[in-house]
This record gives sequence, C-alpha cells and structure tokens, in this order.
Amino acid sequence: MQLGRYFLLTVGALLGFTALAMEDKPYPLDYWALRHVISNVAISPDGNHVALMKIPTKDGDPIIEVYRTDKLDGEPYRINSDPMEIQQFFWVGNDVLGMRLRQKVRDKIEGFNEGVYEYLLASVDIKRQKLKKYDQLGAEIENVLPGKENRIVFSYLPGGEKSKLKAAFRPRTYYELNVKTGTKKLLLRGKLDMGQMEFDGDGDPWLARGFDIGEGEFVWYQRLTDLARWNEFYRQSEDSFETFTVSGFDTEDPSTLFVVAHNGDDKAGLWEFDLDSNSFGELVYRRSDVDVSGVRFHSNDWRHADSVVGVVYQAGNVEVEYFDEVEMATQQQLEQVVPNAHYVRINSRSRDGKSLTIYNVGPRDPGTYYLLHRGKLTKLGSRQPLLEADRLADVRYIKYKARDGRIIPAYMTIPNGKPPFPAIVMPHGGPFVSELALYDEWAQMLANNGYLVLQPQYRGSRGLGLEHYQSAFMDGGQGGKKMQDDKDDGMLYLVDQGWADPERLAIFGWSYGGYAALVAASREAQIYQCAIAGAAVSDNQMQVNYYRSRLRGAGKIEQLRMWDDSLSPLEEVTKVNIPILLIHGDVDQRVPPEHAEKYRQALAKSNKSFEYVELEGADHFSNTLFYRHQKNLYESMIAYLKDSCGPDGL
Repeated sequence: MQLGRYFLLTVGALLGFTALAMEDKPYPLDYWALRHVISNVAISPDGNHVALMKIPTKDGDPIIEVYRTDKLDGEPYRINSDPMEIQQFFWVGNDVLGMRLRQKVRDKIEGFNEGVYEYLLASVDIKRQKLKKYDQLGAEIENVLPGKENRIVFSYLPGGEKSKLKAAFRPRTYYELNVKTGTKKLLLRGKLDMGQMEFDGDGDPWLARGFDIGEGEFVWYQRLTDLARWNEFYRQSEDSFETFTVSGFDTEDPSTLFVVAHNGDDKAGLWEFDLDSNSFGELVYRRSDVDVSGVRFHSNDWRHADSVVGVVYQAGNVEVEYFDEVEMATQQQLEQVVPNAHYVRINSRSRDGKSLTIYNVGPRDPGTYYLLHRGKLTKLGSRQPLLEADRLADVRYIKYKARDGRIIPAYMTIPNGKPPFPAIVMPHGGPFVSELALYDEWAQMLANNGYLVLQPQYRGSRGLGLEHYQSAFMDGGQGGKKMQDDKDDGMLYLVDQGWADPERLAIFGWSYGGYAALVAASREAQIYQCAIAGAAVSDNQMQVNYYRSRLRGAGKIEQLRMWDDSLSPLEEVTKVNIPILLIHGDVDQRVPPEHAEKYRQALAKSNKSFEYVELEGADHFSNTLFYRHQKNLYESMIAYLKDSCGPDGL
C-alpha cells in the first residue's frame, strides 16, 4: 500500500474526526482549524529516504516521519523534540536531518517584538537514531551546504536578542556547523558597516551588505572577483525607495550579478550587474504591470546550488520565465500530470536528479505533496486532507477602478452557488507588503460558509510598482482615507457587477487589516453591516512610538507619514455606527494587547455595540495560532456574521 493512500485513509481517525457526507452544507469549522497536517516534505540527497513533517493529532505538535522511498508502506522512523516544537527540517546528508526548534519559555510578552518563544538548532542521525540539540539560542540557518555533507552555515546575534547590538544593522556572527559531530568553526563576525552575509553552496561568503552611518548609505560588497578581500560595488541612499536586491550570480561568469532593481523605473526588473565596471548591465526582464519578485534557482540544488534558471513575477499566480530549457520542460510536464495543478514546484531533488518531491497549491488544493521515484508518481499527502477539491472555491484575479480612477487589482474568492452573495472585504496586513492568494484558508473558509471574499491590493501594496506603493503615504498618510476608499470601492464594484448583495456587506482583517476594519466601522458613508477586527492597531501613536526612535531614511518617511497622518481608530470611536467583533491574542508582540484593551474601554464609554474574543497564548503570527485558537476564531466569526452582523445577520 502506498503512503499517500494509507495516510488519506487514516487521517480522520488520527485527528479524531469522522468523514461527513454533507455536500450541500459547509464543512465543520474543526476541519479548517487544523494546522497543516503534512508539510515540509523532502527527499534525501541519495534518494533513499523521504521525510515529512506531520501533526498527528488536532492538538499535537509536529513530528518528522522518515520513509524508505522503495518501501513507502513500511513503518517510518519517527522523530519528535518534546518539550520543544519542530518548526522546520532539512537534509544535510544522506542520513542526517537538521532541524529548527522552538519552545515557549514565558507566559507574557516582554515588550514590542519580544515574543514568548526561544529557538534552537538540532540534528538527528537516522542511522544511529540519535538526536543532538545545539545550545545557541536564536540561531538562524543561512545555508545548507550542498558542497559539504553534514554541514550548514548558521548565524546569531551576539549577546542574544536583547543585546544592544540589535539596534545596529544586523551585526550577526556566522559559523559553519558539522551537524553530525557538533563541532563548529567561526567564519565571520558581522559589524555595522558589513553584515548580512550570503554564502555559496561550498560555504564561501560572496556577498555582504552594510550601512555607512556617516553618509547615510547602504553599501554592498562582494568577493566573487577577488577571493582575498571584500570589494565595494554599490551604494544607495537610505532615503531611496527604490529596490536593489542581489538575487544571485552567473555561475558561468561570476563577475555578473543578477539584481532585482527599479533603476529609475516604476516597476522593478531583473538586471545584470557588471562587477568589473560596478555598473548595471543589460535589462534581463521587466513587466509593465507588476514588479519582478525574484529569480528561480535550479531544482537540483545539490548539483547546481547557485544556478539561476528563471525570473519570477506574481500576477494572479506565481509565474516563471525560464532561461533553462530543461527546467522549463520539466516544469511543464509536471503541470500536465499533477491534479488541480495551479502553482506546481519541485521542492526537493536527489543528487542524481532522478527522484524528486513536488508540491502543488491553488484555490482547489490546500497544498499537496507528491513523490516521483523510479518513474512513478505517488501522492504523499495534503496539508488539509479533509477538504475536497470540488467543495473548495474558485479564485479570480480582477481589477477595478477606485473613485479617483486608480486601478486596484484584487482576488475574488467565489462561493459555490449563485450570486448575489453576502460579501466580505478582507484587506491584507502590513500594509506595505505583497499579497498572493494562491490558497487562502480564511477566504476559503468564509466562501465555504457562503460568503464572497474580496482581497484588494489597495494603494500601499507592494509588487505593483513604486507609485502604487508610495501613493499610500507620500501625500500624507492615507490610512482611513484613500486606502480605505480602495476597499469600499471594491465592494461597490462587486455590487454593481451583480456579485454582492448591497444589504449584506462586511469587513474582516488582521493586523493592518484589523485597523482597516476599525476605521470602516466609523465611516459616515457606511456600506457595511459589521466589522471584524483581528490583532488591530487602534492607537496609531502608541504603535509607531514602539519603534519611532529607530526609524531613519525612507523607512522613517513611510512609517511616520502613514501613522502620524492617517486616521486613528481610537480617535474615531464616537463615530462608530455598526457592531464590531474584536479578536486579539493575549501575547501579541507586534500589536500588543493594550490596543484591544484601550479600544474596548473607549467603545464601552461611548455605548457602542461590540463583542470581544481573546485568544489565550496566541501571538500575532499565523504559526502561533494552534488548533484551539483557530477553532475559537472561526466559530466566533461565523456565529457573529450569522447572528450579530447588522440587524438580521449577514
């Protein structure tokens, strides 16, 4: 029996659920509350073993299971790290896995960006069945070295996370670690004027970035053209909003870098950069609609660790323009055989290139892993195996005009059924980030319960050019103003197109999205029946004051104009005119719980209608939301939308 079939047959029993034949009803919310049942699948360098991370019970922590590729129905070797939780694993040799672990070490946060977890590195020898933990707290993986078996490069902040050095420009210290013996070798000590090191597949440092505090400039250095010393090759003012990101180098000609940069244009493109003349070379690829987001490396990183084979951009899906014809042909073949193919990627490959693991994710696939071994494709399992493709929702990438004429791209998740639907706008957090809705669990959960979901890429969103990003703050902070219009105008567009019912509209967001939900609740030209605000910034000044003294350059302009000039929900409480559901984790380090507490007090003082749900032990980030948190979150949201959203519910 193949592993894929075996896992799918038993997952319901493992998680304590019974498969339900309810094709005309929404899934139980328990299904959506599960953390990823399977993740982080990878094949060993020799192709003899495949490992995967699995959460075997709904309340359990991840374990690693290692199977022989020629005996997938055999008993796996299982690894756990109790009392620590496995966050990530990676092969570093034929028989050795490296791991990153975390453990909750305190009950409350110790201030802004001071969470309740500590992190460690560990390794396990699957032949000796021996686990080894390394005592360097806060270590970060820099490179799994394909050219040096059983070795990795890691870095950490000297003095720990609370060291005064943290205020400097990432002055990390770098070591090479032999994960089999536990011995480590100092490679480099970072400093303010030269940090952020990059290492090639053999562990040699080739790129560094620093900050010239006197000139107020970021500085890039390389050792590709002269291995004996660092050579400065580029400077950029800290006041510049343009992107300059070194994505790789030409392995056939190391004097040529591949750089994602604006270089005077609105959209970031992929450029060659000539290290002999320290100047931009040819433009490799650029688009008129979206920024280039990076490069694609060769799928066999054991043999071709540093080889760039394509350029990546995001416009509704992840798209790759390949330079390498073999890699392109391989990708196209896989897209033909993987069910519900949307974003298909080889996520690991054996050294000989013959065996590989494949990952697919899309609107009708929460994320599925496959093994291709000896010419046979086997399904290993899904992140959410209880969800069926035909009961999930389609996602459309659309564009609409805001009231001032700006074009806003958006993702629309469409419930199964006939419009018009009750609709929810779900703005992303950030706000200055790029969003890609390949498979969005919150949007799919809401669509499964009958709600149309709009995810607008409102002004300030990244990936759509400099002007779109800067329009959120260059003419004063537009939070609660034009940024809010973008969200409302998207919902009105859906109404006009017949997709959404104008009497059944709501807004839900997390972090900045939660802030937008609070602002929406006090708008006088009200189009929503209710607002659901998760981890929301309620006091602009309190939030920016956490880090105001550390801001400089372009980041200072961005953040201060955004938060100083935008509407503050706390100052708008008396204008609230719809019911609000507030949700907040009690150990949120990014938007501390004081935001929810101050806003609740203000709502109560003004006799406004609201409910509050506190997620005990939840931080700001999705990887701290366990089954109990997500179950509470989803049950609270769906019940609120049904019964308390407006006069008759949504």
